[in-house]
Parts: sequence; structure tokens; C-alpha cells
Amino acid sequence: MTTTEPEPPPSPTTATEEYAPPPKRLSSHDNSMKNQPWSPYSAIAHRAASLPNSTVNAACGAAAGIASGIVTCPLDVIKTRLQAQGSWRPRNLARPTRVVYSGLVGTARVIWVEDGIRGMYRGLGPMLLGYVPTWAVYMTVYDSSKDFYYTRIENKWVSRICASVTAGACSTLATNPIWVIKTRLMSQVSSRASDEHRTPWHYRNTLDAFRKMYATEGLRAFYSGLTPALLGLTHVAIQFPLYEYFKMRFTGLEMGQSTESNSDVHWLSILGATVLSKICATSATYPHEVLRTRLQTQQRTIPHSSHEDISFRGSHQGPGHLTRGPGTASSDGMVNLPRYRGIWKTCTTIFAEEGWRAFYNGMGTNMVRAVPAAVTTMMTYETLRSMHQKLKNEALHEDTS
Repeated sequence: MTTTEPEPPPSPTTATEEYAPPPKRLSSHDNSMKNQPWSPYSAIAHRAASLPNSTVNAACGAAAGIASGIVTCPLDVIKTRLQAQGSWRPRNLARPTRVVYSGLVGTARVIWVEDGIRGMYRGLGPMLLGYVPTWAVYMTVYDSSKDFYYTRIENKWVSRICASVTAGACSTLATNPIWVIKTRLMSQVSSRASDEHRTPWHYRNTLDAFRKMYATEGLRAFYSGLTPALLGLTHVAIQFPLYEYFKMRFTGLEMGQSTESNSDVHWLSILGATVLSKICATSATYPHEVLRTRLQTQQRTIPHSSHEDISFRGSHQGPGHLTRGPGTASSDGMVNLPRYRGIWKTCTTIFAEEGWRAFYNGMGTNMVRAVPAAVTTMMTYETLRSMHQKLKNEALHEDTS
């Protein structure tokens, strides 16, 4: 009887080869990813490539607003002081008030002496708080509206104007309360100023301004100047179509656009397109900014601490003024109404009291402020859009290699 010896157990190497699952065949993409080490830049590129266009526009617009606000806040304070000068002139003052703010350098000197560096950056908080949603909303709505109108209107000029107005209306309605607070803070002068130039309010910060305005003037105060602000849509209706036109002529690309093969920023072209479009838009539409500032810087109720019912109709110096409480009735039997009421009434009041030059108060300073602000905004926006395009190109290159 023959006996067979039992087979020895398989060696580890044999067992692995016999029982292991068949090897997985790697694709060319897997091989390329296997050969390439992981890097944070690669992960960021793939993440950026997956972001929707609306999110990219909102983020780039918000960043552009922050950069613009920090760079131009001192000039904005100077412009606001020049525009608001004359708003607090007492009604029963026969003589003309002394001009305190005159020109860019003169106004800066007065602010610096009275308030220092803090005065130059007064209102920066609400300014940034306003710029972030303003430009985030504007850039997002403008880009999507432009695509919408392109499919329905053949003329690209008309499409861009419609997109500019739509985006401007959305951002204005969303952020007008913030701009009212910003304007109040920037126009606020030092307590050491003379009575004829002192504002009838004093706010410590943005939150304090919001609380006091809501308590004493109500919700309507936050939408003061909304009508001239909406009239200001003519500004963006001129600026952005012109910017697109000039950039197209200089580079062959629209706003925020870059080619997949070349995503470099055309610095000089963007600079030239921004400066030309901003100068044209500002020159054509500046008076509406004066109207908006005057409406935003007047109070809707008479504060007990204000002097000589500044910015309000009527005077306490008539018959019965000693027995009549603030805000009840004027000497002609009418309730005390704001000095500036509506676009036409504001225009006629300013023209009668200060002349036509008042509509252009601070225009030179505003131009000095507006052009650098626009350049900072568009440079930042276009640069970030170009960086996003580079990341998309990098992710696409890795996926196809």
C-alpha cells in the first residue's frame, strides 16, 4: 500500500499569487496622478475649478470692494465734507456762513487738525461693510444679467446698459442703509467746530449710529436719499458699458474675461479703460451725488440738542416759540419739515440758497477719489478673475495629462 505525502502548505508568495484578486488596470489619468506628488496648489486648483461662476464673481467683487475702501477712505471723507457743507446753516442767519472746507488740501488740513488720523478714516467700518455686499452683488448680478440680455437683445451696448442698471438697482436697494450711516459718520465734525458748521448729531461708531438713528428717526431714515441713489444708476449705465468697450478695443476681451491659453492681466489696458470710463461717468452724473448726500445727512426729527433747527423748515424764533416744543409747529402753523424734501425741492433749495456751483461742490476731490477707487476695484477684480482662470487651467492640464 503506497502512501502519498500530503502537499505542503503554500508559501506566502504562492498564496498571494494564487488567491489575490486580479490587479486593477490603471487609466492614463490614474498613472499621471500616481506619478505626481500631492500638493496644496493642486488641491486648490481643483477646488477653484469646481466653484460656480456666481460664487467667483461674488468673492472677487467683495475683495475688490475691500481694497478700494481702504485705499480711498480719506478722500471719501474729504469729498463728503465738501458736499455736505452748507447743510447745517441756520435758517435765521442773514449773513453767508464762513467757508471752512475748501479744496482737497485745505479740507484735509482742517480734518487733520480737528480729528487727526481717526478723522481721515471716519466711517471706514460702514464703508467696508457697504462695499463688500455692494460689489459682491453688483458683479454677480451684472455678469448673469449680461448673459441674460445677450440672448434677448442683439445690440451689445443696450444689453450692457440694461445689465448695469439691473445690477446697480439690486446693490443699491440692498445696501442703502449702510451708505446712509457711512455718510452720517463721514460728515460728522469735531465737537470743537463752530455752531454754524457743527452737525446736529454725534455717533461713536457704526452700531451707535444705527441705534440712535432708528430710535430718533425711524426706519425711513435708512432709506434717505434712495431716489437720487437710484438716479445714480445713470452713472453705472455709462461707466461699465464704456469700460467694456475700451477693454474690448484694447485687449479683445470683455470684463473679467481671459483666454485659456493666456490668463495674464493686461495692466495698462485695464488702467486706461478704467480711467477713461470713470471720468466720463463722473463728469456726466456728479450733481446727483450732492443731492444724495444732502438728503442722507439731514435728520427727520428735530433733536433737542441741535442748534437753531438746522436742516429743517421753520424757525423757533417766531411768536410763541417759548411755549412750542421742538418739532411741533413752526411760526406759520406748519409742522417742522425737513429742509430737503424730494429731488425737485432739494434742487430748488440748494440753487436758491447756494447757487448752481453747490451742485459741483467737491467734484475735483471726488474725481481724485473716484478714479483711484475705480482703478483699485477693477484691477483687484480683474486680477482675481485672472488668478481663478489660471487655477482652472492648471486643474484642466492635470486632468488631461
